[in-house]
Amino acid sequence: MLHNRGACFVTDPRHPNCIGPGKRPMHTIIPGMAMRGGRRAMPFGVMGAHYQPMGHATLITNMIDHGMDVQAAIDAPRAFFVGAQSVVERGVPPATIAGLAQRGHDVAQAAAPWGGSQAIQIDWDRGLLIGGSDPRKDGCALGY
Repeated sequence: MLHNRGACFVTDPRHPNCIGPGKRPMHTIIPGMAMRGGRRAMPFGVMGAHYQPMGHATLITNMIDHGMDVQAAIDAPRAFFVGAQSVVERGVPPATIAGLAQRGHDVAQAAAPWGGSQAIQIDWDRGLLIGGSDPRKDGCALGY
């Protein structure tokens, strides 16, 4: 109860972001639930303000398109757009940065890591829960 995650909700009924029946007020609580074959496959979340939606997409892309396991997908260096600038975390290969620059991106190094993630992949075939937790922040993935 002692947190500020509800700070973005508004109680003024004239405000467009007012809490109410059938409404979805803007806030930053955006957990994810990946599904596969009609079953839950992985609850996950990526923290980091405006980075969150891109972080969710990056995590899933790393796993599905690049074949990374859940921890490798979380650990991978991140990129984000700040205004017109492409900002990359430490660990993005120099060749990738050069390729972005050749394509016209204004690339800068991130001053600090972005966000944090936790995920629990459900392996239904083996009866396993496989957790991944981001070294960028405190936290852990717990499942039972």
